[in-house]
Amino acid sequence: TAGELLLCALEDLTQVDFKKFRDALAHGGLQGRSCIPWGRLEKADWMDTKNLMLDFYGGEAALDVAIAVFERIHLRNAANLLRESRERGGRAERLPGQCSVPRGPGTVSWGSGPQEPEVASPLPDFQRNYKKAICQAYSRIKDQNARVGDNVSLNARYSKLVIVNKHRDEEEREHEIVAMGRRHAEIMKEQASASIAVGDLFKPGPDGWTPKEVVLLGAAGVGKTMTARKIMLDWASDKVFAEFDYVFYIHCREGNLLTSQASMADLIAQCYPGGSLPLAKMLGQTERFLFIIDGFDELRFSVDRPLSELCSQPFEQRPVEIILSSLFRRRLLPKSSLLVTTRPTALRKLGKCLECERYAEILGFDEAEREEYFHKFFENAEQAAAAFQFVRGNETLFTMCLVPIVCWIVCTVMKQQLVRAGGLTQSPKTTTGIYILYLSALLRSLSGPVKRGMPAVLRRLCCLAADGIWRQKVLFEEKEVQGYALDQREALPLLLNEHLFQKDISCVSTYSFIHLSFQEFFAALFYLLEDEGEAWDPPAGPTREVKALLESYGNSRNYFMLTVRFLFGLLNKDCRRELEEEMGCKISPRIMQELLEWLQSSQQTALALLEEETAVIREMEVCHCLYELQDERFVVTALDAFTGVYLRGLNLNRFDQIVLAFSIKHFPKLESLDLGHCSFLRDHPEDPAGPQPAQPARRCVRSLRAPRAALTGACGGALASVLSVKPTLVELDLAGNEDLRDGGVKLLCEGLGCSGCQLQILRLWRCRLTEASCRALAAVLPARPSLTELHLGDNELGDGGVRRLSKGLRDPACRLQTLRLWRCRLTEASCRALAAVLPARPSLTELHLGDNELGDGGVQRLSKGLRDPACRLQTLSLWQSRLTGACCADLCAMLSPSRSLEFLDLSDNDLGDASVQRLCKALGHPTCCLQKLWLWRCRLTEASCGALAAVLPASPCLTELHLGDNELGDGGVQRLSKGLRDPACRLQTL
Repeated sequence: TAGELLLCALEDLTQVDFKKFRDALAHGGLQGRSCIPWGRLEKADWMDTKNLMLDFYGGEAALDVAIAVFERIHLRNAANLLRESRERGGRAERLPGQCSVPRGPGTVSWGSGPQEPEVASPLPDFQRNYKKAICQAYSRIKDQNARVGDNVSLNARYSKLVIVNKHRDEEEREHEIVAMGRRHAEIMKEQASASIAVGDLFKPGPDGWTPKEVVLLGAAGVGKTMTARKIMLDWASDKVFAEFDYVFYIHCREGNLLTSQASMADLIAQCYPGGSLPLAKMLGQTERFLFIIDGFDELRFSVDRPLSELCSQPFEQRPVEIILSSLFRRRLLPKSSLLVTTRPTALRKLGKCLECERYAEILGFDEAEREEYFHKFFENAEQAAAAFQFVRGNETLFTMCLVPIVCWIVCTVMKQQLVRAGGLTQSPKTTTGIYILYLSALLRSLSGPVKRGMPAVLRRLCCLAADGIWRQKVLFEEKEVQGYALDQREALPLLLNEHLFQKDISCVSTYSFIHLSFQEFFAALFYLLEDEGEAWDPPAGPTREVKALLESYGNSRNYFMLTVRFLFGLLNKDCRRELEEEMGCKISPRIMQELLEWLQSSQQTALALLEEETAVIREMEVCHCLYELQDERFVVTALDAFTGVYLRGLNLNRFDQIVLAFSIKHFPKLESLDLGHCSFLRDHPEDPAGPQPAQPARRCVRSLRAPRAALTGACGGALASVLSVKPTLVELDLAGNEDLRDGGVKLLCEGLGCSGCQLQILRLWRCRLTEASCRALAAVLPARPSLTELHLGDNELGDGGVRRLSKGLRDPACRLQTLRLWRCRLTEASCRALAAVLPARPSLTELHLGDNELGDGGVQRLSKGLRDPACRLQTLSLWQSRLTGACCADLCAMLSPSRSLEFLDLSDNDLGDASVQRLCKALGHPTCCLQKLWLWRCRLTEASCGALAAVLPASPCLTELHLGDNELGDGGVQRLSKGLRDPACRLQTL
């Protein structure tokens, strides 16, 4: 049918060509036909695109449009193929060598040459049939945990790997092994920029030499077999290696099972299941053969045979090891090409039988390919994004996702979690749990006898890892590895990588774990594995006393961090059970009490102990350790010694927020949560910023402080829900969150208005609020009588905002005591509204109006309210309010009769000496109760000091006087001294 023909044509397009096709379909001239809107095509895969074209144009017309688009974007080969298939009236048949394989738009293009050759010479039927058989055999793969009948498209799952063909020196290797998170991603990006495409592995080098033998190195689980299978599929689909007529895949693990004799011809025939090849005819052109030998390190027999034992005839029956040895030594089919994949530990063994002409190494996924892998695995874009961002926030796990098998494990686990209630926040698989799954996956291929001996191997490996951590060493010499009796030929290559470095005039071997974090995992296991009485005398190494590790971590706070985190994680009962069942390793929980005591004492600062302060959690790492453990009883016991969390200046990503929420959820005595200057990072711009993912205040917390935490208005709803159900929360500090704005405050006020809310202190300075916020707050003031302190400084409220607030302040139900309105763009008009509030709201005792354009007229209006006997204001701050000496009469008028005003701040105003002299008369009045007077930077001179000296003994209440940043001079101090020496002077602070 037309639909089948169209689908076949689209399946064969590369990612780039498929995007060009959709773009032309949306914007190009289509023989007078209408274009499909780009909004419908932007995220369409090949199946969606086929259906859209059939809906828009109908069957036959859709084929016309497809042919026209192919020609428009210069894919004439594809256009001709579709035209010919249509004329034959059947399902599209590719040009010889092409095959029908599901190819989603995410499939990567491998080779660097043109993807659509202009002319394709016909292939013999047997060669075409062989390619079709390879397509069928290699197009789908089974996951390791797949159920019967479950498999996935290789093209749909495969993501490009970073492959380099240069040797790295020791320093470069160390940087790769040690780097974490962002730095590791940068290193991988640098390597990716110089990577080699798979299709170029047999291309001539800079000197024009074309290699015949290529070795593809890679650590266990890094994707060697997947790459080899992808090469087979893409060769059969005419995407790579057009220079080879035949590519044969031989897996060494299967070669181990061949006990009877065979010939090279037999091995080739086994590569074509269900068919036969004219081998005699084919063997005449062996220079067009490529053999992919996958997993050389898994061969259990030696291929380094004497020349006298080798064979050269392809039909000669010999043991398999002789056949393969003859192939490697180039005595058998010497004109053919070889691509051998192996772990680095087998490189020297391979070098004894094969003179390799080009080496390339698979490093794994860079950041972009990790993300692509997640999207291909989940297929659901929303789930993929959620899972990827969660892992991205876990620096350790994100780094290890360079290994494809770790990516698979993480995606598999998260896919199961996402379908459960609560998603990623419930029943979490910790970093330790993922590493145990990774270790299990690596060891799954081991034979029974070898697996039974793994506990002993792991104990020795743990000794090596711990020794390296203590010596800050990640590259081990061969004699160090041998010193730990680590010579298990089958298991060791799974867990250690071998590197060859030039040293003087020779090459030396060094070993490393795939990454420092894996070494730290084994180092933690070193302290927990039970000694089963193995007769082995290890080299002198670190003590197994965990106290020494914890003390060193306490001193460094860096190098042992991940080891300690894994220490907690490995004590999780599920992790202990998995290690015992999968690897036969017994872990003792004997150190639980030591960890508990260390954790509680680690957060006590010397100053806190001296002042007998309440203990608080001061490091996010404590929460990470408790999260890894996932033991509710232990966590509650550990946190019982603390009453709060005090974190400063941290960037809390989504994973950090979930970790923090886990601790808060189990806090038995949480009273304060102080997250000052911490940023709550969002996964996407449209996601809520702030504590919403963690919902950190849903315990019995009394104080939540998150100033300058990059919160947005979207967090207002989450905080409102907390306020509505938590009567224990009495202090909320959101100051400095400039993206909170009116929308956030409006949402917040919904929670403030709930009957369950008992908030007392609300700080909202510098949150970019306007008059609109004042409307919502004014409605809350009488509805929430518990609210006694409101900070709104450094917001553009304006006079209109103050007028709105005043309505709520005048309500008899309002009990506000402190109102801060500094730097709110207020003028004299605001003072009129506030003057009416002062006698109407006797609970109001503090009013801060500094850094506003109030002027002398503003003071005049305020003084009316202050003189009212019902006013009980105790603190009035008017710093930098554009005041002059003209306002002094009004200031004196409010000082003399007031029996409540205790603190007056007039700093940074142009008052001058004459004003102060008049103020002093009011200060000496018997009814004046002023205790604190601030006059710094008021243009005062020695002349003011005489009046002040006279008032000091006359004012028994005055205990604090600030005169800084004035030109008083020595003479002024001499004058002040006279008053200070008077016995009646009660001044305490000058």
